[in-house]
Amino acid sequence: MKNLFTTLFLLCTLFIQVCANNPIRKVPYPQQEHTIYLNPAPLIVPCTLKQSDFLQFNLSMDKNFEDGHSILSKPVPWCVFNPHQILNSGVWYWRFRSVSKSGEEMPWSQTYSFTVTDDTPKFATPPFSTFFKNIPKEYSRIYCFLKDNLEEARKKVRSHPEFEAMIDDGRNALSMNYANDTKPYSRITRMAEDCDNLNTAYQMLQRDLYADKMVKNVRCLLSAEPDPKVIANDFNAGELVYTLACTYENCFDRFTPKEQKQIETIIMNTLSQYYTSRILGREENMFFDEHFWQFSFRHFLQGALVLYDKYPLAKEYLEYSYELWTSRAPASGFNRDGSWHNGANYFSANAVSLAYVATLFSYLTGTDFLQHPWYKNAGLGLAYCWQPGALSSGFGDGHEKTNSKPLRIRSAFADFLARNTGDTYATWYSSVNDRYKIESETRLYRMASGKQRPVQTQLPTNTPKAVWFKDCGEMIANTDLNNLKENISLSFHSSPFGSGNHTHSNQNAFNLHYGGEAVYRAVGHYMKFDDPHNLLSYRNTRAYNSLLVDGIGQPFTQRANGYIVRMFNGEHISYALGDASNAYCGISEINYWKQAFAENKLEQSPENGFGETPLKKYRRHIFLLHPNTVVIYDELEAEKAVHWDWLLHSPTKFNIDETAAILTTENKERHFKSVARLFSEQKCNITQTDQYAAPPNQKNAERGEDFTNPWSLTASFGPSKANRILTIIQIEADGKQAVEIVRNDKQLQCGDWTIEAELNTKRPASLYILNTKNKATFSFGRKKTMINGQSYQCQEKDASVIYDAMNGAWKTEEMSDQKIQSMGKW
Repeated sequence: MKNLFTTLFLLCTLFIQVCANNPIRKVPYPQQEHTIYLNPAPLIVPCTLKQSDFLQFNLSMDKNFEDGHSILSKPVPWCVFNPHQILNSGVWYWRFRSVSKSGEEMPWSQTYSFTVTDDTPKFATPPFSTFFKNIPKEYSRIYCFLKDNLEEARKKVRSHPEFEAMIDDGRNALSMNYANDTKPYSRITRMAEDCDNLNTAYQMLQRDLYADKMVKNVRCLLSAEPDPKVIANDFNAGELVYTLACTYENCFDRFTPKEQKQIETIIMNTLSQYYTSRILGREENMFFDEHFWQFSFRHFLQGALVLYDKYPLAKEYLEYSYELWTSRAPASGFNRDGSWHNGANYFSANAVSLAYVATLFSYLTGTDFLQHPWYKNAGLGLAYCWQPGALSSGFGDGHEKTNSKPLRIRSAFADFLARNTGDTYATWYSSVNDRYKIESETRLYRMASGKQRPVQTQLPTNTPKAVWFKDCGEMIANTDLNNLKENISLSFHSSPFGSGNHTHSNQNAFNLHYGGEAVYRAVGHYMKFDDPHNLLSYRNTRAYNSLLVDGIGQPFTQRANGYIVRMFNGEHISYALGDASNAYCGISEINYWKQAFAENKLEQSPENGFGETPLKKYRRHIFLLHPNTVVIYDELEAEKAVHWDWLLHSPTKFNIDETAAILTTENKERHFKSVARLFSEQKCNITQTDQYAAPPNQKNAERGEDFTNPWSLTASFGPSKANRILTIIQIEADGKQAVEIVRNDKQLQCGDWTIEAELNTKRPASLYILNTKNKATFSFGRKKTMINGQSYQCQEKDASVIYDAMNGAWKTEEMSDQKIQSMGKW
């Protein structure tokens, strides 16, 4: 066993190297340059600044820490501190020092400061002591929050709508036989799934055959030497810990003392090696470790919860988990949107943990963790980012999934929110997308919690046409969520999180859908995380409806970020302004990506879409003019003349009128057509191809991929130091024809919409849009503009102004660039 875990330690060390895809914080947070996301803000110290066994934190509104109200933490082995109390508005000062196990106190660090304002969202959690004292002394602990209603639920189990599904899943688990497996650890993923299904049936029916099968499966593991290669996989390690812990606490008396000790040893050795060599000091400082937060956090927490009163390390890990979650979760700790910065598809991998941990912590602390701003917005995020019967908003790994059904776990999470919060968006979402009924991992909660679904399933009457997920950097606009078959949905992305993990190099990119089908959308297939297709034709900027500068896009790094700095949500005009000026920042410095290119014998070269550019400005104004017109106005500047490669991707071939720069596509099956027209003072060369820079290796297909090649169009302008490009897109269905765009000098008439755009780069950028029927108006870059027949004087230079119906009333709003929250230097 000792040799086994020595091997495991080495493998965990190797895994740390793989995680070099995630930057580790080098600068303490927060400081005065940061606008904090939440009150209280966590104090985070880079692990490189921890000089001994523990860190101690000191927080005060007195820069000398002498006012008698300073907060002094106990020395802790981790690198984060949560005050667990609302902080008064004003300037706060903080410092830290290292402390040895023997009690030797090293000098205090320099003093840092940050400001708490009245408008900072407030959400304080109780200290760990509150959580700890309420942990049940008896088993079961993992699902202790079901205890109060479990007996009542058992009485009604046969009438529950999921009873038959529970029985079927339980029977399938009973039929699995691992006794003849010579390598049972290699089956741990399936065994963990079986454990869930058997446990659900056992909890609801209390029949021995389910418990006996759980024990039998675990004994198959105990009869073999643990496989270090399997355990070194963080997913498998978590599945192993959960399977053992869940069976141990529910079937404790069915094991011999020797078997009990063997189970404890495997759990604790696995937990110890991950905690000490992989987790402690790193997770609190890591940009975002997607694997850990998806599954491992929950599974290791469950193992520690079961054994905390038998092993001091389990208790320590339990406290670490609590402090880590309350500081860096949900959603990285720097996201209050309810959306998922790592992509709509990969939210699904996090959904069970997001539901489970919030439920456990709420139950044991008496504080509702669903009142965190992220959870309060999560229903909106579910409804907009992956609509029922549609493709997802589409900005990360797995964006291309074409089954037209969001994964069932999204439905289950929406159902969870609906039952616990009554969120109207989550209720609507899970009633239209009711696949939660066949989601087994969360079934026990639905059957045993006693929480009922709200009766009302309609969207709110004030459902916004457009939503700005400011922290994530997305704007999503719809024409009509109540009519999904004819809904036009525009999603726009420019994210402070940059490119990394499961996100792509796609700042200032957009996707456009009609009835849930792609009109214009990013291309490529998620088959391997780092093969040539992924590197050159999937996460690469060239795969998105964005821009290349001299053929160069955005590197794979969190530095390559963007921001949505303005947004309006009108009844007739949905608007966002994205700034990707800093996203074209050379090549990736991340070791993981450098190695991936080297292993595939590729270079981060201009030919492959990487390198330095002289870009100074790339600001994209984007509109959904209701009901069916999209307008894009790009402001482009560089320090020297470059080619501007404007990109557009479609599942169907473009019909190109190069003279008039008109691009037409048609979906004959769904009977809709899109017509896009480009305007610029510079001529462009328009080409299209149905070939990838690096085609997908179809031998790796395992997700039912459709390898019908999409069409990728490039409109190449320049060379020039500056350019302005105006694009007008019309979508028509059922044989209707797009209206002709009539040009009169600078003015364009597109149906009811009048559009004036300054395309001369020697003049300041400006844009004016007017609906001639209802007088809805947008203006940018004008000191004075006509609003409903009257002259309006802008308060700020280069502001955006809208006149539209908003929240039921017609009004004028003005907006300049908004300060986007900063995650700080890493």
